[in-house]
Amino acid sequence: MATTLVSPASLPDVLPGVRAFLSRRPTLLINGQWVPAASGRTFATVNPADGSELAQIAAGDREDVDRAVVAAREAYEHGPWSRMPPAERGKLIWRLGDLIDANLDELAQLETLDNGKPLRVARAADIPGSAEMFRYMAGWATKVAGATIPMGAAHAFHTYTRREPVGVVGQIIPWNFPLSMASWKLAPALAVGCTCILKPAEQTPLTALRLGELIAEAGFPEGVVNIVTGFGETAGAAIAEHPGIDKVAFTGSTEVGKLIVKAATGNLKKVSLELGGKSPNIVLADADMEAAIPGAANAIFNNAGQVCVAGSRLFIQSSVYDNVLSGVADNAASIKVGPGLASETQMGPLVSSEQLERVTGYLEEGVRSGARPAVGGHRIGDVGYFVEPTIFTDVSDDMRIVREEIFGPVVTAIPFKDLDELAERANATSYGLAAGIWTRDVSKAHILAAKLKAGTVWVNTYGGGDPSVPFGGYKQSGWGRERGEEVLELYTETKSVVVKL
Repeated sequence: MATTLVSPASLPDVLPGVRAFLSRRPTLLINGQWVPAASGRTFATVNPADGSELAQIAAGDREDVDRAVVAAREAYEHGPWSRMPPAERGKLIWRLGDLIDANLDELAQLETLDNGKPLRVARAADIPGSAEMFRYMAGWATKVAGATIPMGAAHAFHTYTRREPVGVVGQIIPWNFPLSMASWKLAPALAVGCTCILKPAEQTPLTALRLGELIAEAGFPEGVVNIVTGFGETAGAAIAEHPGIDKVAFTGSTEVGKLIVKAATGNLKKVSLELGGKSPNIVLADADMEAAIPGAANAIFNNAGQVCVAGSRLFIQSSVYDNVLSGVADNAASIKVGPGLASETQMGPLVSSEQLERVTGYLEEGVRSGARPAVGGHRIGDVGYFVEPTIFTDVSDDMRIVREEIFGPVVTAIPFKDLDELAERANATSYGLAAGIWTRDVSKAHILAAKLKAGTVWVNTYGGGDPSVPFGGYKQSGWGRERGEEVLELYTETKSVVVKL
């Protein structure tokens, strides 16, 4: 079974606003002004559907990060942001969410052009979800509170806690969900009163820059949000080690996360990390196969597998292994792969030539190690960064394709006999971000969910979420939790005040 490529002949016209944005001068947002990089250097961001240049982007570096930190520090310590009532902060954040909705079509096209994902997905999920994240966190602006604590003899002390913003925050986001990850980082930090320096991934800077324009339109004071585009080894490294930044939040690979931690030791800044995964997705024999089979396919092929929680290890109970494998393989073979702007496209390209090389390298490694592709296993065409949805069988737990995060549309199908062996095998990874369970037996679901070492366990679904639900991982999948009330801990300090009466 071979995957066919959707013809690009039916691509819709790029919106005039998008075309105008792509021709904008390459600038950074620092202290409310759009300014070129101090070095004057730029780089190209490309369309992964065909490798063509989309726009020139300012290549920010250490000097630009320095300027952004000065602006953010001034806004935090002395600007109107530090004196603004929480309710007013909340209104601004809510207004930003509304502006994202109002510009949905342009933002969705920019996201698709830059990242490659299907336009219908960007319109239905990424952009509305980003708006909702800002609106959800706007509500927390007025609800960050301390507590009174009984201490000592009655009426001897008045003791209470204050939750205060951590200060100036550096935020480094990935390329797989660019606008969503910007909203996950910015919304809670702004809600509690921090100021921010945001560095989008060099592969996908467009929606972050457009968001910067909407932030200005919403009326945020100068310096509250600064956006520095550039490369991880330059701008990203400067943020991680900068002594004027009080906290760094990073989403990306575990390897880079470890570098962030080392860089942050200079001033022992607070660090939160949302890193990689090699998530087990488990289909028990009693599962509803009409839900489990397409659910297992979506768990790995969504966003071309470029998802940190992707269900990339598919554990199938032996008695239904052949049936499930056949169903998921049929699903994979039927996926229409093509340019994200094409209306028929169900799976777009990988984000870059580097990612294409990484994923195809794992495809070759899988075959060399003795695994067999039940479907897929190859690049599609020679224009753009397209890869077939791939399922490997005949795998062993020690193979690299089973142990390492591929970050592409590649899943390993693994049979198992009983639950006693399952949890141990599912947990036999350095990651612990997510897991899935498909079963009709509520007891098995709860027992297995308790045994799995993962920050999120989905039962009879996979990948769903909400701004109110905490998200993060165990082990080398990261530190801290994003979303929900728990994210406030990442951006606040707790101060105890003890008053002798």
